[in-house]
Amino acid sequence: MLKFSKKAERHLLSGVPDGYSALVLAEAARRTGDVLHICRDDVRLSDLSAELAFYAPDVEVLVFPAWDTVPYDRVSPNADIVARRLETLTRLHTETKPRARLVLTTVNAVLQRVPPEDFFNASLSVEAGKAFDETAFHTFLERNGYVRAEQVMEAGEYAVRGGIIDVYAPGHPEPLRLDLFGDELETIRTFDPLTQRTTGNLSAFVFKPMSEVALDSEAVSRFRTNYRGLFGAGISDALYESISEGRRFQGMEHWLPLFHDGMDTLFAFVPDAVVSLDYQAEESINARIDQIEEFYNARKEAEKDGLSEGGIIYHPVPAELMFLSKEEFERNLSGRAVYDLFPFAAPQDMKGALDAMGRAGKDFSAERAVPDTDIYEAVKSYINEERRNGRKVILAAYSGGSRERIAGLLRDRGTPLILSDRWDDALNSDKNAASFIVLPLEQGYRTDTFCVVSEADVLGDRLIRPVRRKKRGEEFIADVSALNEGDLVVHIDHGIGRYQGLMTLQVGGAPHDCLCVMYADDDKLFVPVENIEVLSRYGSEQAGVLLDKLGGHAWQARKAKLKKRIRDMADALIKIAAERYLRSAEKLTAPEGVYDDFCARFPYAETEDQEKSIHDVLKDLGEGRPMDRLVCGDVGFGKTEVALRAAFVAAMNGVQVAVVVPTTLLARQHYETFVKRLAGFPVRVGMLSRLVNARNTALTKKEMADGTLDIVVGTHALLSKNVSFKNLGLLIVDEEQHFGVAHKERLKQLRSNVHVLTLTATPIPRTLQMALTGVRELSVIATPPVDRLAVRTFVLPFDPVIIREALMREHLRGGQTFYVCPRISDMDDVLKTLSRIAPEIKVVAAHGRMTPTELEDIMTAFADKKYDVLLSTTIIESGLDMPSVNTIIIHRADMYGLAQLYQLRGRVGRGKTRAYAYLTLPARQKIGKTAQKRMEVMQKLDTLGAGFTLASHDLDIRGAGNLLGEEQSGHIREVGIELYQQMLEEAVAEARSGVDANEAEDKNWSPQINAGMPVLIPETYIRDLNVRMGLYRRLAEVSDVNEIEGLAAEMVDRFGTLPNEVENLLEIIAVKSLCRQANVEKLEAGPKGAVVTLRNNTFPNPAGLVKFIAQNCGTAKIRPDQKIVYMRVWDTPKDRIKGMRKLMEKMAALAKENQEKTK
Repeated sequence: MLKFSKKAERHLLSGVPDGYSALVLAEAARRTGDVLHICRDDVRLSDLSAELAFYAPDVEVLVFPAWDTVPYDRVSPNADIVARRLETLTRLHTETKPRARLVLTTVNAVLQRVPPEDFFNASLSVEAGKAFDETAFHTFLERNGYVRAEQVMEAGEYAVRGGIIDVYAPGHPEPLRLDLFGDELETIRTFDPLTQRTTGNLSAFVFKPMSEVALDSEAVSRFRTNYRGLFGAGISDALYESISEGRRFQGMEHWLPLFHDGMDTLFAFVPDAVVSLDYQAEESINARIDQIEEFYNARKEAEKDGLSEGGIIYHPVPAELMFLSKEEFERNLSGRAVYDLFPFAAPQDMKGALDAMGRAGKDFSAERAVPDTDIYEAVKSYINEERRNGRKVILAAYSGGSRERIAGLLRDRGTPLILSDRWDDALNSDKNAASFIVLPLEQGYRTDTFCVVSEADVLGDRLIRPVRRKKRGEEFIADVSALNEGDLVVHIDHGIGRYQGLMTLQVGGAPHDCLCVMYADDDKLFVPVENIEVLSRYGSEQAGVLLDKLGGHAWQARKAKLKKRIRDMADALIKIAAERYLRSAEKLTAPEGVYDDFCARFPYAETEDQEKSIHDVLKDLGEGRPMDRLVCGDVGFGKTEVALRAAFVAAMNGVQVAVVVPTTLLARQHYETFVKRLAGFPVRVGMLSRLVNARNTALTKKEMADGTLDIVVGTHALLSKNVSFKNLGLLIVDEEQHFGVAHKERLKQLRSNVHVLTLTATPIPRTLQMALTGVRELSVIATPPVDRLAVRTFVLPFDPVIIREALMREHLRGGQTFYVCPRISDMDDVLKTLSRIAPEIKVVAAHGRMTPTELEDIMTAFADKKYDVLLSTTIIESGLDMPSVNTIIIHRADMYGLAQLYQLRGRVGRGKTRAYAYLTLPARQKIGKTAQKRMEVMQKLDTLGAGFTLASHDLDIRGAGNLLGEEQSGHIREVGIELYQQMLEEAVAEARSGVDANEAEDKNWSPQINAGMPVLIPETYIRDLNVRMGLYRRLAEVSDVNEIEGLAAEMVDRFGTLPNEVENLLEIIAVKSLCRQANVEKLEAGPKGAVVTLRNNTFPNPAGLVKFIAQNCGTAKIRPDQKIVYMRVWDTPKDRIKGMRKLMEKMAALAKENQEKTK
C-alpha cells in the first residue's frame, strides 16, 4: 500500500477509480491521522460515506454537507442538513482527535464560510436529578434556531406541555422528553416521534445550536449595524424588520456573515489534516465560483431595476464575505499535504505522481449488447480467468435480495460462491470461490491482488436505494383532517351542523368539556367529549349545504332512505364479487428459470412492498379465478414493474395482454419500456393509439384478432367496438383515475373472466372505497424506491429572480424543467414573463387542445432535449417518466387539488439528482384557508410515499362517486363523507354475512353518562387544543379496558401524571363501553344512587335482569317509565365511579350470558 506523508507537497494520486477511493482514503486516514476529503458533489458524498462504513468501520467518518440551496436564495437550507453540519463542526471543535479520522465534504460546502469557532461553545448541558432553569432553557432554544411545534416530529422542533418539554436535538437519532418537577429535571427520556411513546432513558445530554444563526441581542444588533453599513437603512424591508424584532426570517441564513463577528472556513477546524480532492473537483470548484458570481450579479441587476414584480427587497451580501475565492482556497491548501485523486494510470513522465495500482474493472456492456448472450456464463468465465491470474474475485450487489437472485443464477451455472457480510471476510475467504458482498457500487475495479465486479457492471446502470425509516404520511394527513372551528359536522342523530369549538359547561355542578354544534335557527347542541364519536366530518365541499333543524324529522328520513340505497348498492357489489368468485379463468404460473432471468433485468432493488405486490399478483394469477387487484403505489414507486412481471407471466403462458393507459404519451412510454425489457424473449409487443398510422393500426388489430400479438399497449382506442382479441387473458389499466365512466363500463364488459390489474398513484375514491370495503383486492406500495433525494419543495410568492435561478440552475446542470399552469389562458402571460427573465432558455408550450400529432411532436422534441422548459397545463400529470426533468414550477399552486399537486411533483426527481419543486402563489393576494392548508401538507409531505394516504384524504376533498358505474350520486352530499363510508362498509359487511337489512340493528349509538363530577382534559394539562381534540377522538374510539389502560399510560408518558378530571374521563369511557354491552342508553348517578335508561326499553336478558332486581329488592327497582333505579349512598365522585362501574359490569355480564346461551 502507498506510504502517505503529511509533508506540505501536492501529489497526483493515480490509479484510484471511484469504487476503490474509499479503501485508499481509509488507509490515508490510518497513516496520517486526519484527512479532509473534498467530493465533487453531494451524490458522491453519500456514496463515499456508505462505502467507507463497509470498508473501514475502524475509521471515524464525519460528514459535512453543503446547504441544499443556491447562493443568494430566498429559502433556508433543510433543517436535517444544517443539523448534520453543526454536529460535525461541534465535534471537530470540542472532541479530541481519534487515531484515524476522515472528514468528508463537498466543493460547495468547503467554499462557503462557516460561523467562527467560538460560536460552537454555545451549548447547554442538562442532567437528570439536578436543578433546571426553564426560562434559560427556552431562551437557548429560541436563540439557537429550534422551532416550537404542537408535536415534535422533526429535528429542530420542541414542544412544551406543562412540566414536560419535548425536544428533537440535531445529531440525535430520537427526540428527548424532559420531565420537570418544580425547579428540578426529574428524568430525560428518548421517545419515538411516530408513536410519541418512551423508548429509553438518558442521565445527561448536551444541547447544541440548531441553526448557524443565533438570534440573541448581540447578534441582532451586529446584524442591524452591518446591514445598515452595507445597504443603508431599509424602508419596508421585511428581512431587516423581522430580525430587528428578534424573529426568524425564511432564508436569513444567506446573510450569515452579518450576524457574526468574523467568519471561519472549514480548514480552520482541521488545522493538521491532509487534504484529498476527488477527480474533477477542480472543475467543480471553478463552476461553483462562476455560479456564485452569476447569482450575485442577478440579484444586483434585480436591485438596480427597482423592485422585482411582487417580490421582496433582496440586498445580496458581497460574495467575499460569504464565500472563498479561488485564490483563498489555494492559500488554504498551501501549507498542507494535498493528494489529487485520478482514476487512470498517470502519464509516465509526470513528476511527483503516485500510483495506488487500482484500475477500472470489467464492464460487461459488450456482452449485453449481443442478442441471446448468457450474461451469467460470461461472468462465470471472467471469474475463472481472474482466478487463474491469481486475483481474488469479489462480487458486489445492491441489496440482499438481488445478491440472492444473482447468486442463484450463477450457482445454477456451476460457479462456487461464498456470501460475506464484512469486507475482511470477503477478502480473506477461500481463493477458489468468489465472495459475494452487499455494497452499492456504481462500477467495479481491480488491483494486483483482487478485483471487484459490481452488479451494475453485469446488468447495466442501476439505481441504489438505501432503506431508511420514513415518517408516516398518515401523521400529517391526520392533522389536515382534524376538526376546525367552523367546519361542518354530522351528528348521527341530529344531522348536519356547524362545529363551534370546545366549551366547558357546568353539568351537575361540575365542569365538563363539550363540543358545541350549531344547527338551523341558531339552535345549539352540546356533545360531551366522551361521546365525540357521534360526530363525523362532513367533508371539504361545504358550499351551499343547509344545516339541519335540531329535533326535525328530515334528517332521520334522509338517513333511512340513503341507508336503503346503500344497502341495495352493497348487495349488487357483493353479487358482482360473488359472480367473479364463481367464474373460472386460466391459471397462469411463472415459468421457472426464464422468469428469474427476466426479473434480474430490473435495474433496481425491489422494495418490500413491491415484492409483496408482485407476490400477491402472481398468487392471484395462479388461482384459476379472475383476478381483480388494485395496486396503489406512489408516483414512481415501481408499479410498472408489477405490471411488467404480470404481463410477462401471462404472455409466457400463451394468453394475450392488453395494457390500457389514458394518454398517447404514456402509451408510447409504456410501449418502449415493454419492448426494452422483453427484448430477447419470445414475446411480441404492439401499440395502438392515435399516434400509430392507419396501416400499422390495421396490422396490429389483425395480429390481435389472430393471436400472433402477445402484448398490446394502447389508449382508449383499445376499448373501441371494432377491436377484438383471440385469447385475452390479462387486462392492465394504468393511471386509472383518468378514465371516464363510459370507458370504465366498456372495461367491465371485457372483464367477465379476464384477470384485471389496475395501477394508480392516487386511486380515485371509488376504487379506493371498493378496496377498503373488501370487494376488491388491494396492494399498497408505500416504501419509496431509491432513497432518491427527496424532492425539495418550496412554497413562495411568485418572484422572477427565484424563477430565473430555478430555471438556470437546471439548465446549467444539463437538466430540463416543467412549468405547469392551471389554465390555458395563463400560458401566454407566463411565456412572455419567461422570455423576459430568462431569454437564453428555450421554452416550448403544450396543452390538451393541440392536435395529437402536434402534441406528440412537441413531447418527442422535449424528450430529445431540444428544449429546456416545457410550459404546459396538467397534461404532464399522468404517469410520464422523464429522468432528465428535475425541476417543476407550478404556477398559481393555490388552484390545484392536493392529489393533483402531489402527482405533478412526482413527475420530477426520478434520477439521482436532487429535484426541486416550486409552488408559486400570487404575490399580493391572500389565498384561501384550504389552499393554505394544502400548501402546508405539500411542504410536509416532502419525503413520503403518501399517494395512498392522500387518496384517502382526497376521498373527502372530492367525494366518492358511485361504486357501480354510470349513476354518479349525491349520496355523500346528504350525510357527509365519514358517515357515508361507515354506512357503506357496514352495508357490505351485512350483505356478506347475509343478514336481512331489516334485522340489522343500528350500531351507531353512544351511551350518555352523567355522574356530576369534572370530566375533561384541563387546559393546564395539555395546552394545545388540537392535541386535546385528537385525544378526545381517540378515547371515543376505544372499545376495551386494555386499550384504555394503554392510552392512560401513553398520556402519563407524554404529558405527566394524570389530573383527577382526566382520571374521571378515562373511568367514564370504561363505563361507557360496559353500557354499550348492556344496551344502556343513559346512566345518571348522584349521591343517592343511579338511574338507568335502557335503549328502546329492552335488555338482552330480561329473565336475568328480573332475577338481579329480585336479589337486590331493597336497592333496585323498575319505575313505571321502565327506568331502573339503583339506590346506594355514593357521597364522593370516587364512590360514584366505583359503584357505576360495578353496576354496569354486572349488567354487561347478564347481557353476555344471554348471548352465549342463544349461540
